[in-house]
Amino acid sequence: MSGVVCAIRGGASSQPTINQAINTALEKNLPVYFLYVLNLDFLNKGSQSRTQTITEEMQELGEFILLAAQSQAEQQGVTAAGVIREGDVVGEEIIGLCHELKADYVILGRPKAATEQNVFTHEEIDQFGRHIELETEAKVIYPMGDGQ
Repeated sequence: MSGVVCAIRGGASSQPTINQAINTALEKNLPVYFLYVLNLDFLNKGSQSRTQTITEEMQELGEFILLAAQSQAEQQGVTAAGVIREGDVVGEEIIGLCHELKADYVILGRPKAATEQNVFTHEEIDQFGRHIELETEAKVIYPMGDGQ
């Protein structure tokens, strides 16, 4: 199996990343696998019943985000699947999925501006991209223009 892996968080800032994944999949004639990672560590301090409810709601949100991305890809003729993973280190989940799929490409979004509060700075995302390429056989591609 091979394809394009694209981790997304949802929202308008993910759109350039989703578009790049679709364009890469079209160009290379590969399926795209949209990845949504649930990080539920913050729930460890809550009550068990509340934790279960929030987990289910976040799972549903992830499914909705993935379905929207899949639909967009399929409307453009790309075979697409959604994958939800639970973990506290997004990078490990991306690398793990790349290994499982023997992914050819990984699409990583870039922060819009250094002043925004992001998961990664531009330098960190570049470093992370190099790490993915070393750990997997996938080539990392960044969206053109502004992106997440």
